[in-house]
Formats: sequence, C-alpha cells, structure tokens
Amino acid sequence: MKAEILATGDEIRSGTLVDSNSAHIAEKLEENGVEVVRHTCVGDDLSMLTSTLREIGRRVDVCVVTGGLGPTTDDRSAEAAAKAAGLELAENEEALSNVESFFKKFDRPMTESNRKQAFLPAGAKVLFNPVGTAPGFAVTIEGCRFFFLPGVPYEMKRMLADHVIPDLLVMQGDAALHSRVKTITTFGLPESLAGEKSAGVEAAFPGVQLGLRANFPQIQVKLYGRDSDAQRLEERLDEAGRWIVEKLGKHVVSENGETMQAVIGQMLLKEEATLALAESCTGGLMANWLTHVAGSSGYFLFSGVTYSNQAKIDVLGVEPKTLEEHGAVHEETARQMAEGARKVAGATYGLSTSGIAGPDGGSEDKPVGTVCIGFAAPDRSYGRRFFFPFGKRLMNKKIFAMAALDMLRKELMVVSDR
Repeated sequence: MKAEILATGDEIRSGTLVDSNSAHIAEKLEENGVEVVRHTCVGDDLSMLTSTLREIGRRVDVCVVTGGLGPTTDDRSAEAAAKAAGLELAENEEALSNVESFFKKFDRPMTESNRKQAFLPAGAKVLFNPVGTAPGFAVTIEGCRFFFLPGVPYEMKRMLADHVIPDLLVMQGDAALHSRVKTITTFGLPESLAGEKSAGVEAAFPGVQLGLRANFPQIQVKLYGRDSDAQRLEERLDEAGRWIVEKLGKHVVSENGETMQAVIGQMLLKEEATLALAESCTGGLMANWLTHVAGSSGYFLFSGVTYSNQAKIDVLGVEPKTLEEHGAVHEETARQMAEGARKVAGATYGLSTSGIAGPDGGSEDKPVGTVCIGFAAPDRSYGRRFFFPFGKRLMNKKIFAMAALDMLRKELMVVSDR
C-alpha cells in the first residue's frame, strides 16, 4: 500500500508556518506498513487543490490531507474533495452533531460560520473530532482513499490514531506489513565517518536499510525494516543494532535513540548521584537541555552562568591568581569552576564550561572554538581543553555543551562498570 501526504493552506505553502504534521503522519504510516512515497503542499486555491486531489488519487492507494476544515472562507478542503470526487457538498447530520457537541461541552453558542464545518461530500465517512470543532472525513477519489484531518497538530494526531490507522490496518488485511525504525544516537563522529563505519550493515542483514540523520551535534544512525512478522522484524533490527554499536564503540550514546541528556539523567538516578553546573560560554545551554527531561529534579541541583571573571570568583570561589595567570579559558580555571559548583550545591558531581564561542575574541593561543571543560567528583577533579573548528557561535555553544555532557557520561560509565 502506497500513500501520499497533502498539507494544505497558504500559511504552509508560503513558509509562514512549519509543516510538522506531515512528518508525524509519515512516521505513523510507515510504522504501520504503509509506504509514503510523496509529500505535497498546496495553498487555499480551490482549483489547484481540486486538481491536486485528482492527481494524487490516480497515483496512490491512500492519501492523508491536513488543513482546510475550519469555519472561514479560505477553508476549502471539503469543497475541493466534493468537486474532485464528483459529489455534492451537503450538510452531514453526524458532522453537525460533532460540531454542536463541542460548543455544548464548553457552554458556548455555535455560530453560523461553524455550521459550515458540517458540509461534507455526500456519502463521506465522518471522522469524529473529540478535541476540536472540525470533524474530519474520508472519501474515495479516483480509486484512492482520502482521509481529511484538521491542521491543528494535536487534533490531527488524535484523529490519526483514532480513525486513520485503524482503517488502514483493516484495508491491508492479511497483507499488512510491520515497519520499524531503530535509532542509535552517537556523538563525536562526523556524519561521513559514522556512515562509513555503518555501511556494511545492509549486506550483513538483508532487508535492513541504513539511514543517517544529523541533529547537530549528535548523529542518529537509523535502521529501517519491514516484515509481515513483527517479532522477526524486531529481532533482525536488534541484531543489526548490536552490529552498529560494536562498529561505533564509545561514540554510541544510546542504542534506543535517546538524547544525551536523557541518558545522563538515567545514569545519575541509577547511581543516586546529583549534578551541579558552572557555565560560561554555553550560557545555561546545558541546564536547559538537562531540565527538558522529565524527572530531572531528582538529580539536577544547580546551574550558575558565571560569565564574568568576578562572578567566577564570587560565586564559585575560583582563585583570582588563576584568572590572572591563565585567564578564563584554561583547564585550571574550568577545574576550579567545576569544584566550586559542586561545593555550592552540595552535589556529587560538578561540570563546567569556559571557552570562546566567537565569532570574535579568539587569539593565536586560544582561537575561536576553544573550550575548557572541568569535571569534579568527591575524590578528584580536572580540566581538559578541546578545539572545535566551527565558525558559528550557536554551533560552538552546542558542541561545547554536548562535549561537556559526553565527558560526564564517560565518567559515569566508569563508575557504573566498577
């Protein structure tokens, strides 16, 4: 079964809004054995939308459409679908009940413009919307089954799960294929080298496809598989995953696609340890990433963005002599920053960053891209210098922060292996 995804609306077409819906739909269709062959976007022009629906209908078995189901005059998906299918546009009692129930739930009067949302192609199957005013619908055009969903992401996701996926599984019947993606998160290798090291997996495991996704500064190695037997597919992808892990070694952060910050959180919780940060060049980025993880309050205690030298002295207890002799970007300064953060917070571990993110401020001895990372534990502390040759400030900040977290990850691995 082959499918296309159609995103509608002038806001999407013009780039005013980012189309995140299509990515989610594609992922869920692929997971359920439907091959997505094309993504299309059109604006609110009725003629263009109608002709696009007919073109798609002649190409594939299934199409999921988002957008254009609202109450305003530029919401034209239902009208275009009726024209493309050669059907009348008529008020649907079931759809009207869906719209009315939403307003009754919030004790609000339904306007005449909202009544427009109940006009669907005659005979279309109504897809109930439990979280919005716009019911979806399904209709056949040129032999292709079209599913029309709202453009509001949380409404679309709910209706995709409630209606579209179950219908597709019924349509596939015994021919249904299971699709899975295994994601391995890595750090410390350029995409090209990660690809070279992973390249033999397709030959070693027939039926497994390799893909790489750069999510700077991490690289995700993706393994794609499709099979009629779900358990056999899982076993094959797990074997291929172990093969990749062996090839990439210490650069593997997670075998299950988890982020660096999520992995570190799990390791700290397992050890019943806590963490404090002292950030200069990264400006709180490490703290921001760590606190994106639910439950981070169980191990994350403190972050100090000690940008100035005086703040490093007053808050973290860095020795003035150290700054006078070595400057802010130095291994010893970073070490003392990490020690200071650990002591201030009473944490198990301290981690620090001090570097030159650019684009200005570098020197021959300390060029832009230089960062010193400090680590402190109850029994030891040290600082290390790294150089990352990126010219953009945000890229440098991201890789500085990720390198620091990776240094902590490796320390925690040593503790875990004891």
